[in-house]
Amino acid sequence: MASRPAQDRPNIILINCDDLGYGDLGCYGSSLHDTPTLDRMATEGMRFTDFYVSAPVCTPSRAALMTGCYPRRVGLGTGDGRWVLFPGDGVGLNPEEETIASVLKTRGYATKMVGKWHLGDQPEFLPTKHGFDSYYGLPYSNDMGRQITREHLPPLPLIRDEEVIQQQPDQASLTERYVEECVRFIRDKRDQPFFLYFAHMYVHLPLYAPPQFLRASKNGPYGAAVACIDWSTGVLMHELKHLGLDDNTLIIFTSDNGSRCREGGSNAPLRGTKGTTWEGGQRMPCIMRWPGQIAPGVTCGELTTAMDILPTLAGFSGAAVPHNRVVDGKDIRPIMQGNPGARSEYDAFFYYLRDELQAVRSGQWKLHCTTGALYDLSNDVGETEDVAHARPNVVKNLEMKATLCREDLGDSLHDMDGANCRPPGRVDNPKPLSEYDPDHPYIIATYDLKDAG
Repeated sequence: MASRPAQDRPNIILINCDDLGYGDLGCYGSSLHDTPTLDRMATEGMRFTDFYVSAPVCTPSRAALMTGCYPRRVGLGTGDGRWVLFPGDGVGLNPEEETIASVLKTRGYATKMVGKWHLGDQPEFLPTKHGFDSYYGLPYSNDMGRQITREHLPPLPLIRDEEVIQQQPDQASLTERYVEECVRFIRDKRDQPFFLYFAHMYVHLPLYAPPQFLRASKNGPYGAAVACIDWSTGVLMHELKHLGLDDNTLIIFTSDNGSRCREGGSNAPLRGTKGTTWEGGQRMPCIMRWPGQIAPGVTCGELTTAMDILPTLAGFSGAAVPHNRVVDGKDIRPIMQGNPGARSEYDAFFYYLRDELQAVRSGQWKLHCTTGALYDLSNDVGETEDVAHARPNVVKNLEMKATLCREDLGDSLHDMDGANCRPPGRVDNPKPLSEYDPDHPYIIATYDLKDAG
């Protein structure tokens, strides 16, 4: 049985998918994907319709999730001169930044990360330097190994803590290995509060899915990968029940950015894809479940973001939100717990593509700064009708908010650095974690799919 009251430092499992789109789950309208576990999780918890990540690509989105800050705030609006970080880059999440894990450790949490990190592969930037007691996974995207279209890259490294333990792993079996690692952690830490961050490689390309999911898929490898995500969630939920930890555990499920929509993914009914600041690039599925604390079957339409997770989990654990720096996220406990009148605390949310401020949302209105187009998201979630001509005062108000944002966070389109941005971490003489050795007995020397990105 659980050793603590449910409200006393709850266990937390944060599941973050890679490139999973808004319309890829049954509970978000998909008819192609069978996601019974996640659909049940939504009926037993809260499903968010207006949940945003702070960038439409991996590295900046994950920086915001971990720190509760806009990516530019922590110096990771881009990678090291590219959209995201690559093997051997000398830039990463600054070790001086506070993360969800480091905040929870102040309250006695055991912390573990399993899966994709993508916030720097140099030893100074790995999860174990950012509050995680242990780490098992890939330091960046699963297309950043030796592949028939990318033979110039070093072998894909699988890491335990800070050591490469395998190169070029079989990706079709990797999620099963991840799940085993998660289960072992939950069992080992059942008697103390724990934080598990499980960051899937799915559904990022290339898609190597287990054969049993491929055989059952109605949507090829993409559907098989979604089914594998659903299966893995079911294993963790089953383990919590088996150990008597269900009532003690908050599970959060989301994705890092929208789908590319070219391999079977969907952001419907949203416009745009990964790599864009249309809603489809940054509005994500998000489900939160905590029996007895979050009412079942609730749909939440308040504007919330991945940046909110750090201050919210700090609140649930009794930890202090870092007070010596700007944190952009909001504590959404009142919204999650259904407090009467609980509303989003965001006066505005800002959409960045790399270091460019491209859009701003306030309430129901979204202004695209580069085109001047205005959309009423409450009536036009697909951003199909520009109503700027009919709402000049709304446009003016949003332009003012954008101006204040530029002063705070900067905007490369206006050649502004921003007054309140912090530097990323940097190291001299960086090098990849692995290098190709023709004599090494790789299980898969070169991945055979051409898909990347």
